[in-house]
Amino acid sequence: MTEGRVVTKAELFLGFLKIGMLGFGGIAPWARHVIIEERRWLTEKEFAAILGIGQVLPGPNTMNAAVMIGDRFQGLAGALLCVLGQLVVPLVIVTALGAAYLRFADVPVVQALVVGAAAGAAGLVMGTAVKMARNIRPSARSLVIIAAAFIAIGVMEWPLVPVVAVLVPLSIGGAALERRA
Repeated sequence: MTEGRVVTKAELFLGFLKIGMLGFGGIAPWARHVIIEERRWLTEKEFAAILGIGQVLPGPNTMNAAVMIGDRFQGLAGALLCVLGQLVVPLVIVTALGAAYLRFADVPVVQALVVGAAAGAAGLVMGTAVKMARNIRPSARSLVIIAAAFIAIGVMEWPLVPVVAVLVPLSIGGAALERRA
């Protein structure tokens, strides 16, 4: 982030409106693109830290990030504008799609579209994770935590909450020890 940079309320609202419009089915890749590459509000490390904090808080991680970013630049008003911007378009789209799905859910083509959209969303999440990891260059300790999370949740199908409850303190402790060294 450029030191002393002022991000206006209008910029925050419009930036998160764009994220909400583009991010249907997978908002994190678009949030990263708009916040880091396009608007240059945060560095890769700042975004990763905010997204990481957002991940362990209740609620959607990008919504939590919107609150933190809005607050950082414009206080409570900025946080509210970021959340509103991120929600407006998806709320309209989801409401319309929900009504259409109720009517056409039994049509095989619609069922295939839903499966295809889910696969695309999973690919976006994996692609964003790889891109972020490449840019922040995680330590060996971080890679072990990532691998443990993937194996526990993705392979062994353990519940998310207990895995996070174990891995987050281990990760924080490891980072603290790494900084002392």
